[in-house]
Amino acid sequence: MAAENSKQFWKRSAKLPGSIQPVYGAQHPPLDPRLTKNFIKERSKVNAVPLKNKKASSFHEFARNTSDAWDIGDDEEEDFSSPSFQTLNSKVALATAAQVLENHSKLRVKPERSQSTTSDVPASYKVIKSSSDAQLSRNSSDTCLRNPLHKQQSLPLRPIIPLVARISDQNASGAPPMTVREKTRLEKFRQLLSSHNTDLDELRKCSWPGVPREVRPVTWRLLSGYLPANTERRKLTLQRKREEYFGFIEQYYDSRNEEHHQDTYRQIHIDIPRTNPLIPLFQQPLVQEIFERILFIWAIRHPASGYVQGINDLVTPFFVVFLSEYVEEDVENFDVTNLSQDMLRSIEADSFWCMSKLLDGIQDNYTFAQPGIQKKVKALEELVSRIDEQVHNHFRRYEVEYLQFAFRWMNNLLMRELPLRCTIRLWDTYQSEPEGFSHFHLYVCAAFLIKWRKEILDEEDFQGLLMLLQNLPTIHWGNEEIGLLLAEAYRLKYMFADAPNHYRR
Repeated sequence: MAAENSKQFWKRSAKLPGSIQPVYGAQHPPLDPRLTKNFIKERSKVNAVPLKNKKASSFHEFARNTSDAWDIGDDEEEDFSSPSFQTLNSKVALATAAQVLENHSKLRVKPERSQSTTSDVPASYKVIKSSSDAQLSRNSSDTCLRNPLHKQQSLPLRPIIPLVARISDQNASGAPPMTVREKTRLEKFRQLLSSHNTDLDELRKCSWPGVPREVRPVTWRLLSGYLPANTERRKLTLQRKREEYFGFIEQYYDSRNEEHHQDTYRQIHIDIPRTNPLIPLFQQPLVQEIFERILFIWAIRHPASGYVQGINDLVTPFFVVFLSEYVEEDVENFDVTNLSQDMLRSIEADSFWCMSKLLDGIQDNYTFAQPGIQKKVKALEELVSRIDEQVHNHFRRYEVEYLQFAFRWMNNLLMRELPLRCTIRLWDTYQSEPEGFSHFHLYVCAAFLIKWRKEILDEEDFQGLLMLLQNLPTIHWGNEEIGLLLAEAYRLKYMFADAPNHYRR
């Protein structure tokens, strides 16, 4: 319990529960100063702080200010008859409520204003219809009605792209899905893949700038080392590996209810529904059962690490890519019960083996204490301190530790920061790079961080920085943005990878 003379959080906070605050970005303007003149004067007396004593908000200050926010019994101990709760003027509250109702009624009476705004958009920028687009378009229409004083980054005019659907149409610039250059590249891929012994070095070179959707499944199998380069051996290899996987299922899956495996299975069972919760495909019971089997079999076959939260995300790109081999329509809303049992078994087994190949290269990320992630976050800190000292010092000033935001970047390979379509494009390059997931990913994270340097430097408190870094606005990203990110990452790798002293002080 806190000391008796310590003030409760809500009493010492400038923002009292129930107090009227100017809300910027809402559908009604800030409060009229003429109505709240006396109210603001009283509050300003209480909250007046000399400027010279004002310090930069840091992690310790943030923790100190919120340490008793959830103390048990706060509500019972709070005295609502205290002067701080009597400053709310009932006339001000009524006047403000009336103003809000009036503004809402005006918005209903004048719908043609919002319609005229959308009618000016060219036909080529029509929104692609999908379940995720409906939510995105509602959000964008709300933004148009918000107060211009609300600080936000203006986005260029571009079509809204679904989270997964039409993975071939990934260009955020609205370019046609298949240009002459793309047709030429597709033909080159087909020639490489159909040759008696596929030249894997040439395939990696062609895949670095992205793999066409039509040949991505077989290309990923080859680049991950799951399929042999010899075309005559591929069919037998696939058959053997798929049978081997389902042999593991028969041998081990029933042990999920045994005492020494219960904790692992329980954690997997909890995490699966959290995997891409906004995409209907991953909320289907049949898909979740497939993911549970893949993760459980991998966990018991790798006892050094076992299952760790975050590994569940790494299945999704493989599952979507191998599903697209059988589905030409909208993937994010596709009902997998329409596929045959053999198709589903092939998708499941291939996803398991390709994910296993990926994790073999980064397993130290998931062993006890996750030393691989610790090393990568430290390397990221050193790298950023050399390439952008201003951003690095900004983090130090507000006591932001790299581990507080970059841990997730390393643990989930940026999957929580990017739409799934962008992750798939990113992995085209990762599988083309030597040690792409374990080594090149570091430079992608550095380039990704510096991409937001302006927004980072604009934030001047610990909480604002953490909120920004954990909610970066990448929902509209496509091939164009990922291409620029990868180009910058390659430049950093070229400068620093073979000369580690460059990023050591």
